[in-house]
Amino acid sequence: MANRLSTIATRTGDDGTTGLGDGTRTRKDDARIEVIGEVDELNATLGVLLAEPLPDPVRADLLDIQHDLFDLGGELSIPGHRIIAEAQVARLDERLAHYNADLPRLAEFILPGGARSAALAHTCRTVCRRAERALVALAQAGGANAVGTAARQYMNRLSDLLFVLARVLNRAGGIDDVLWRHDRAGR
Repeated sequence: MANRLSTIATRTGDDGTTGLGDGTRTRKDDARIEVIGEVDELNATLGVLLAEPLPDPVRADLLDIQHDLFDLGGELSIPGHRIIAEAQVARLDERLAHYNADLPRLAEFILPGGARSAALAHTCRTVCRRAERALVALAQAGGANAVGTAARQYMNRLSDLLFVLARVLNRAGGIDDVLWRHDRAGR
C-alpha cells in the first residue's frame, strides 16, 4: 500500500466541512460524521483496553474487532457502500457463544467494575451503545441506503460481546462480578 496520507494538516476543514470517501464534502456536524466519530471513539477505547494485560484469545478478538470498526468507518464514509458483512456478525455470534459457555448464569444485574480490564470493557460497551444509537438514527434519517443492515447488527452484537468480555475478564482476574443489590440499606 502506498502512502495514503502525506499531509495531516490539510486545512480543508477550516470552513466546518469534511471530505467523505466518495469525494463529496459535508458539514462536520452531519449525522454521518457523528457516527464516524462515535465508531472512531469506540475503536480508541478498545485500544486502551488492549493496553491492559489480557488473555490471548480476548486480545485476538479485540484486534479483529478494531479492524472491523475501521472497515465500518470506511463503509460510513462512502454513502451506499457496504463493507461489514453477515460473516462478521456471525463471527461475533460465535465468539458470544464461546465465551458465554463458561460463564455462570446471572441471577442479578451487574455493575460496571471489578478488574481494571473488565471496567474498561464496560466503558467500551457504553461507547459502543452510543455509537449504535447514532448509527440507528442515521439509518432512520437517511432511509434504507444510509446504513447497511449488517452494520447495525454488528454494533448490536458487539455491545453484547463487550458485556460478556467484561465478565470473562473479571473471571480471568479472579474477581467476582459486582452485583447490583436491590435490597441494600439506605435505599
